[in-house]
Amino acid sequence: MKATLHPITLWLSSLLLAIGVVVLSNPFVALAIVTLLAVLVHIRRDGSPWNSSFLLSLRIGAMILSIRTIVGILIGVPIPGTPIFTLPILDLPSWMPGIRIGGVVTLERLSSSLHEGIIIATLIALFGAATSLTSPHKLLRVAPSFIYEIGVTLVIATSLFPQLATSAKRIRTAQQLRGFERIRLRSIAIPLLEESLSRSLQLAAAMDARGYGVSRRRSRYRPQPWLLRDNVTILFASVVTAAMVLQ
Repeated sequence: MKATLHPITLWLSSLLLAIGVVVLSNPFVALAIVTLLAVLVHIRRDGSPWNSSFLLSLRIGAMILSIRTIVGILIGVPIPGTPIFTLPILDLPSWMPGIRIGGVVTLERLSSSLHEGIIIATLIALFGAATSLTSPHKLLRVAPSFIYEIGVTLVIATSLFPQLATSAKRIRTAQQLRGFERIRLRSIAIPLLEESLSRSLQLAAAMDARGYGVSRRRSRYRPQPWLLRDNVTILFASVVTAAMVLQ
């Protein structure tokens, strides 16, 4: 069994690295950090539904990078430099000075768009890695008592989509085993709705049986200790962030 880190450790480390990435604004360093995150998530994954969050964050980052590059090429302020190719120019109203659609696409304009897209995608990957390795349930266990009720609401909300995805996959597999050749959305929707309602009733019954909301005092079961490895992780993230900020 892999030694687990404190839930706050991963989120705090991601926040520190995000600050360093934004301040340094170096795309090569950002890509190196994303590579290290991919290796870390691959090593420490435990097969939970949350592990797919990092892959989803990479897809979202790639989509944002593509959109930012296309928008940077088609729309924007002209940047002088080495021309690459020329696009047809679309005339804009006089009250939009300095903005152009089309025109000469320079190497500097393209590199600027890629630069900004990579930084944004890296920030998404950082928090995607923290989400992948730490479920909201673990964060709720270490949340202070004055935000515990809000935390419960957020945990239930963020647990909805992974549970729906897992249920839909299980229903699809069951239908394939029963010989369904063409599985449509309608054949999945009703069993998925039925299972979701059943799960919500079970959750409500479990919370009522545990006396949720009766007392303002919290009881803790198997509290998560702060260990030496957490200090080492935070120290490493702090050193890397300080090196990026002081550049």
